[in-house]
Amino acid sequence: MQWPFVWIALGLGLLLALVLLTTGALADDAERALPLLTQLMIAEFGFFLTAIGAGAGLRASRAGGFTAAQAIAVAGCVLLAGGFLWLGVRLWPGGGGL
Repeated sequence: MQWPFVWIALGLGLLLALVLLTTGALADDAERALPLLTQLMIAEFGFFLTAIGAGAGLRASRAGGFTAAQAIAVAGCVLLAGGFLWLGVRLWPGGGGL
């Protein structure tokens, strides 16, 4: 069975979000378990992965019809991409601490 890329992107995005949240990406500088640059790289990779997954899901929906499961996967990828973008800006020094 071949998994569509949107599901793989959603699963990996959720895993990356879990890693970032458990290593203290939302905590103060002293409480982080991973270095800041590593967290920024994970957030950036997660953003690109989930954004490409959402785009691939939308492209596949135009070619073969849009199912409810595919809509859920695309919506999850869009939400995760937005979350990774927000987290990357929040982590960036001088990013405003949104």
